[in-house]
Order: sequence, then structure tokens, then C-alpha cells
Amino acid sequence: MAILSKDESQAILKKVLSFSTADECEATLTGNTGGNVRSARNAISTSGGVDNVALAVEARFGKRSGVATCNEFDDATLRRCVQRAEEIARLAPESPEYMPLLGPQKYLESPKSFAKSTADITPAYRAEQVGASMKICDEKKLTSAAFLNDGAGFVAKRNNKGLEAYQQRSGLEFSITVRTPDGTGSGYATADYNDASKFDAALLTRIAADKASGSRNAKALEPGKYTVILEPAALVANTDASLMQALMGALDARNADEGRSFLSKKGGGNRKGEKLFDERVTIYSDPTNPEIADLTFSGDGRPLQKVTWIEKGVVKNLYSTRYWAQKNNIPDLARPGGWIMEGGTQSTADLIKGTARGILVTRLWYIRPVDPQTLLYTGLTRDGTFFIENGKIKHPVKNFRFNESPIIMLNNLEAIGKPVRVGGNLVPPLKIRDFTFTSLSDAV
Repeated sequence: MAILSKDESQAILKKVLSFSTADECEATLTGNTGGNVRSARNAISTSGGVDNVALAVEARFGKRSGVATCNEFDDATLRRCVQRAEEIARLAPESPEYMPLLGPQKYLESPKSFAKSTADITPAYRAEQVGASMKICDEKKLTSAAFLNDGAGFVAKRNNKGLEAYQQRSGLEFSITVRTPDGTGSGYATADYNDASKFDAALLTRIAADKASGSRNAKALEPGKYTVILEPAALVANTDASLMQALMGALDARNADEGRSFLSKKGGGNRKGEKLFDERVTIYSDPTNPEIADLTFSGDGRPLQKVTWIEKGVVKNLYSTRYWAQKNNIPDLARPGGWIMEGGTQSTADLIKGTARGILVTRLWYIRPVDPQTLLYTGLTRDGTFFIENGKIKHPVKNFRFNESPIIMLNNLEAIGKPVRVGGNLVPPLKIRDFTFTSLSDAV
């Protein structure tokens, strides 16, 4: 039952709304089917599956609102769910930032957001992919830990103001860390797709295994400012904070207007329209892009379209809530899902060939904010850090702690590579000068 059709889901939502006596009522139905496999020490450690459909009902009386949920869909359960939402709404305080529910909306089509190949994944497929990965590590006498997670489902919305939305989506994520038996070498690789037919666990495992073998017996370099090549996985993380995610998360109009952001102006207002980055930096979102196709509507029902956030180094747009947009008479733009940073045609290997002296960084982790108003972050390199000399990787180096801001980083660009998909985004490898390493780390 996890992937209901548009007609099936809207039939349930229509019934829900028919039970409501509230001034405003909105119902959201979501479903997902999928599974996961986790391995450690070249053996399966856990596996699981999910198959669920859930309903959330929001009822409103004036500026008061309440939400109730359920995952059974007989008339009696649906009626009780609506009644609970209304009871909560009557008891809730009035919202000082109340906005009426949206009426009918027009949404873009994004057919690539769902792939049958992903929806058809079986436990046998997961076992085959992870088994091929573990076999490679066994043959190379390396130890791996990996996680494969996939899912396919839908989101449907409807309210009593005439809004109606429905879309299917799917996704697969895989990450692997490979270690040498003595624990001195470590490598990492990750990838994610809408379409599982593009996935090859063995290919990613070989990348991580090569890095692990090549990072044994790392040499210490003095901390300082270095030219670095940051691989896409070092710029965007699937599960942790990252420098580029920090930047995109800071493009919030309210935070900027209220003085909590690097985009805040002294005395009030924000820096939209100012050139803050290298002119080669252009970042936009597009939920219909076939490489990172996503939902074309936000959680509150607003349409998501192609939006340029940074163009040739200039901040062009900021996202906001509907309330803040109306209060300040600014464009009503919802926060995007995935985003795309324009780049060139060079691979990471090409960037290495063009580097006289520098450091290749596979991954950054344990990233934490130091100063939100300058977007200064600290963290550590991990899973493969290498010294580059005369266009070649010479030897592995011990990991560093870094202190850096993506604002400074994107003003110290030397080269931008070809974007690849990471974490639902299209991100190029970047060559950065004067990247600040503050101390050495014993981490591998």
C-alpha cells in the first residue's frame, strides 16, 4: 500500500476533508517503501525494510491550529484523526505569524523524481550489491563498513481552499569506509541516485579501497595555509554538516534581516544584490533537473521552481517563510531541496595534474560552527588526505583540523571542476588557495 496512485490518495484526502468542521483544513498523505543493509568488518550487520503510509491532518479555527496523525484509513479512524486535530486547534494559542492556507497552485512536472528501478529493489538486490562490495575488500585484505539505503514513495496534499498536489519520488544512497588491517589507512566513497540502475557498489568500493591502501603511513605536515583540492564529498555530506550546506542554509531572509547572518547589514537589512563571492560562483536550484529531480512543491504547498541564488558571485535571492515574505514585501521563495553549483569540465584528477603543490581532501567531518555571522566553521579531514607535488599525489599526510568559512573559500577559488551528484545536489570539486589548517589530528 506504500505507493498509492494520485486517484487513490486524493480519494482518501477528499474523505478526510469531508469530515472536517474547521475554518481551514489541510491533509497530507505520505507513503514510502524501501529497505537498507548495513555491513561492518566485511559482514552484514543489520538489514531492514519499511512499508508505510501516514496521514497528517491540520485543522484551523481562526489563528489557532492543531495537527493529528494516523496510519489507518477506515472511515472511523479518519474521522477520529480529524476530530483530534480540531480538539487540539481549539485549545492552542493563536499564532502571531498566522498565514491562511494556500489556494489552488500550479506545479512543474518532474518525471525523473521517480524511477521504477528503485521502487523494484528487493532484499536480494541489496545483498548482491553489498556482497560484491565486501568480496572486493576480502580479496584486498581490507576491512569495510558500508550502508545502503533505498526508498520509493509519494506525497499528496489537499485542503479546503482548493490546493491539490501529488508526486512520486525515489532514491538510493550508499556510503563506504575502507580501512587497512593495521588501522593506518582509510578511504571513503559515497553516491546517491534517483535511479538505482546507475548504482554500482563495486565501483565505489574500489575507489575507497584504493584510497585506504594509498593512505598508509601518512607523513605529518606543518599546519598552515595550503592550496587544497576538495572533492565533492568534502563539500557536501549526506549525514553531517558541511561547508556548502552551511552556506546554502544561511540564505534565509529573516536571519539576515534580524542580524543573525553573514548576510546581515549593520543597522538593518540584508546584503542581497551584493557581490560576495568569486565571479565564477553560480548556484541555483531546479527540482526538474534530471540528475537531481525532486519534489516540485514545499511542505506548505508552495510551488518550487528554478531559482538562482548566487549568480556570478552576487547574492540574487533569499528564501523565507510566507509570513516573512508578506511582512517585508519580498519574493515568496521556499527553501530549496537540492541545488546545483555550476562548474567546468575538469575531473578531480585533472585538477590534481594542474597543481604544483597542495593537498587533496577526500572528506571533511565533525564540522561545527564557530561564528555564524562570518560562517566560520571548524572540523577535521578524514579517510584519505594526500600531498600533491608537480601534478601528482606524492604521499599521504596526517589529518588536519581546519578553521574556514565558505565565504572566504569561495573567494579563494583557483579552479572549479565538473559537478557530480552528492547528497541530492550537483557539486563540483574545488581547488582553493590559502585553506586554513590549524593543527594536526590523530584521526585516520
